[in-house]
Amino acid sequence: MMTSKDYNDFCGALAQTTHVVQWGGADVWKVGGKVFAIGGWSKEAHPYITFKCSELGFEMLKEQPGLRPAPYLASRGFKWIQMYDEPGLSDEDLKSYIVGSYDLIVAGLTKKKRKELGLDMPDKA
Repeated sequence: MMTSKDYNDFCGALAQTTHVVQWGGADVWKVGGKVFAIGGWSKEAHPYITFKCSELGFEMLKEQPGLRPAPYLASRGFKWIQMYDEPGLSDEDLKSYIVGSYDLIVAGLTKKKRKELGLDMPDKA
């Protein structure tokens, strides 16, 4: 199971990310000022890790044991999933979804912002 240190080290290794602690002590990771992952560790055994996903990913994950549409975000129509209990996702799968969330956020930044951050993406033909 991913620890707070594992989560923060992983998110911090992604290009041009920033970390803040907000919303009651959650580790919030951003790229270009936009949130891509939220991690919470409390006295409970299982962390709460929230990430953005594609529409298909959201539909696939929302009913899986240990996963749910992210409180607050999903109720507003956003495609965010929260892992909150067992069995959830393996660390490998969770990392893959965090990278996917990061990629979705980077893709949503303006071309100017991506260039500023050195995160230029090839234009889609």
